[in-house]
Amino acid sequence: MQAIVCEAFGGPEVLAWRDLPDPPPPGDGELQVRLLARGAQYVDVLMIAGKYQFRPEPPFIPGGEAAGEVVAIGPGVSGFAIGDRLMTRHSPGSFCTLANTKAAHCDHIPAALTLEQAAVFKGAYHTAYHALLQKGRLQAGDWVLIHGAAGGIGIAAIQIAKLFGARVIATASTEEKRAACLAEGADHAIDHRGGFRDEVKALTGGKGVDIVYDPIGARVFDESMRCLNWGARLLILGFLGGEPALAKTNHLLIKGAEAIGVRIGGVSEFQPDLAAANIRALLALAAEGKLTPRISHRIALEDAAAAIRAIIDRNIIGKAVLVG
Repeated sequence: MQAIVCEAFGGPEVLAWRDLPDPPPPGDGELQVRLLARGAQYVDVLMIAGKYQFRPEPPFIPGGEAAGEVVAIGPGVSGFAIGDRLMTRHSPGSFCTLANTKAAHCDHIPAALTLEQAAVFKGAYHTAYHALLQKGRLQAGDWVLIHGAAGGIGIAAIQIAKLFGARVIATASTEEKRAACLAEGADHAIDHRGGFRDEVKALTGGKGVDIVYDPIGARVFDESMRCLNWGARLLILGFLGGEPALAKTNHLLIKGAEAIGVRIGGVSEFQPDLAAANIRALLALAAEGKLTPRISHRIALEDAAAAIRAIIDRNIIGKAVLVG
């Protein structure tokens, strides 16, 4: 098989295209899948840099999500057949052409999704679904402020928030990205770089937003604290802005608000039944054509370093897919 291997911690330059032995036959509870498309995301940037919370030691194959076709079935596995189209989860190991993965981490691809869309579906949409509906307790009519809205989990959040009746203010750094947010259903798209508090207050009639969806942190979190309606929920999804922010508890107290951490890996680990139910609900919505990933970059697997560079440079709108 062929694979991208992270041979040391660092940037895109540490990734190498290698010929490797095929994996062994799948073990108990496993499937062997010929991977045809793989999602590349910011988690991969952190992991190859040695800065992610889970830190595999080099050499390792990066990548957490993919899609392909079943080529072998291990003992104890039912519900799958040779040739089935699946979306798969890896921890890590998807930047390759052939992989074994647990059957429990695989799902059949709805006919409405292409292989490329399936390869980037579960992580982003499960994050947005869990964050908004379960942690954020979104209700129809809520105002939702989505930061980093042109990214993978941002586009997913716009689609889910609108599907469940929210009013969405998206923030993004370029006109092209803001146009994409509006095309995906956002009611408003604004530039956050020069400050956004006054514009958010004006758009919400002075009340502020009911939910903030924040994968950026740093100063964006600080200003978001001043955009809250009474009883708002501020969802903390990451620190793309470079560093965690310090929640000012006086703002939370005055607004009766909550700052809530969202880590989708924790749901899979500590609430597996909830995670499975969420995925079933999301796949049903995808099958109905109600949720569709936006892909701006399709890059050959052997050029994975270019995808990682595009993510670092914030050039991706929606998701990047490694094909081949």
